[in-house]
Amino acid sequence: MEQYSRVMGINFPKNTLDRTVEILSDVIQENRAELFHVITVNPEITMACQKDSSLRSIIDEAGLITADGIGIVMVSRLRGGNLPERVTGYDTLLKLLHSGNQKKWSFYFLGADPLTNEKVCEVIGEKYPDLLILGRHHGFFKQSEEDQIIEEIGSLKPDILVVALGAPYAERWIHKYKSKLNAKIAIGVGGSLDVIAGKVKATPDSWKRLNLEWLYRLIQQPSRWKRQLILPRFAVRALLFREGK
Repeated sequence: MEQYSRVMGINFPKNTLDRTVEILSDVIQENRAELFHVITVNPEITMACQKDSSLRSIIDEAGLITADGIGIVMVSRLRGGNLPERVTGYDTLLKLLHSGNQKKWSFYFLGADPLTNEKVCEVIGEKYPDLLILGRHHGFFKQSEEDQIIEEIGSLKPDILVVALGAPYAERWIHKYKSKLNAKIAIGVGGSLDVIAGKVKATPDSWKRLNLEWLYRLIQQPSRWKRQLILPRFAVRALLFREGK
């Protein structure tokens, strides 16, 4: 059986969310020498990869990618690829926090604004008291502060580095400094810290079941409308895309 579904030239593993977390748990246990970069690839990143060769190479070099968006799953199924489900950065992070609490994993949280970064660590610390928060830093740092942040993360050696700097900047940042970060796993999670901290409302499960999370987020954050315009363009291009071998 095919283990991947190809969408616009990108091979998406046919993993469920639970299987994804199993893979990452194994990575932590294996104690690999190199950082394992996880990228949740949404339609926006998929489209950007068609013109941006540097971003495409980062995707290709990742330890694991996931289908972050119902659009990618639907295109896959219409073309016979049959991805089992979408695996978002937010859902993956929640599962990692749950497993980390059971297995006493260590985390570093980089990103969001200063108040949200502080708040999210308080919330996570209260809900998951047995995981270890080694450190944190907001995402509005100056370039002059960057080396110090990288050095701090590298010295702390977290099991999981959570980066909320926005996509695809987070993916580029992790890739650029992966040899210095000394984390076992690094994952970009978009605006997930805002949701966990309560700054942004989480999408209700009923909307998720109807695959309307994009609409709920648009209602909550109307300023996203320009970004949402890419979704119909992605659907048309992806369905017409001629996949190579």
